[in-house]
Amino acid sequence: MNAPAPLPLRIAPLTREAFAPFGEVIETAGATAFPINAGTTTRYHDLAQVKLAGESARTLVNLFEGKAWHPPLEIRMLERHPLGSQAFYPVDGGRMLIVVAPPGELDESKIRAFISEPDQGVNYTRGTWHHPLLCLQHPGRFLVVDRGGDGHNCDEQLLKQPLSALNLP
Repeated sequence: MNAPAPLPLRIAPLTREAFAPFGEVIETAGATAFPINAGTTTRYHDLAQVKLAGESARTLVNLFEGKAWHPPLEIRMLERHPLGSQAFYPVDGGRMLIVVAPPGELDESKIRAFISEPDQGVNYTRGTWHHPLLCLQHPGRFLVVDRGGDGHNCDEQLLKQPLSALNLP
């Protein structure tokens, strides 16, 4: 049996309002900012909330190096982390293609896609379905904050109908 042909993936700019059902956009634009350390540093305060569930939960701070993806891209699976939020922020100005669906049972009709600017990251709400890291144009390094500890914290699901991104904005 042949796999179904991919459907086109519609991609929107990443904004706080559009991404709100899936988590938080991490960016300095619109953030509360104030000087610290005798005025030598600006603190952009409370950009995302780390949320953890389960026994022995602890916050992990990681550095991920993602390979570059170039169109055409096929989206064939999504994953979720039921026990904790997961934040990605580029350290080297990399852009991401962000493919998400709301928490709960995966509803492929509710999949959305966003493209980030070089100074934007995301914090996926606990249980939000998302594609693994998709760096655009060049390999990228990302600061990743997520959950460590006991318990199963990664579910993967193949899509019934793959999606295709032929051109990226």
